[in-house]
Amino acid sequence: QVQPVESGGGLVQAGGSLRLSCAASGRTVSRPALGWIRQAPGKEREFVAAFSWRYVATYYADAVKGRFTISRDNAKNTAYLQMNSLQPEDTAVYYCALGAVASREADRYDYWGQGTQVTVSS
Repeated sequence: QVQPVESGGGLVQAGGSLRLSCAASGRTVSRPALGWIRQAPGKEREFVAAFSWRYVATYYADAVKGRFTISRDNAKNTAYLQMNSLQPEDTAVYYCALGAVASREADRYDYWGQGTQVTVSS
């Protein structure tokens, strides 16, 4: 299986910004939904944001609304997650995942990237 590939993680101070990228590797036909999902150590996976390549609508977790923005470049099959006003509680491994239908449930996605670490210091 071809995995999506995330990049752009790093260490930032609280209040800072990062932009994550996800190359979807051409799986957008059979798996048109793309989600960003994060997992902190010892915590459950948490939905962050998602869209379907077929539609304009975007979806966000309440915890990130107004701070994070998901976007796409259709020609490049690439998605982005712009993260502003980062807080220590945003610290996690961020995964890009593909699925058949956009969902706020992490287990609905079946093509997962390797993850990229985001660490926010207080």
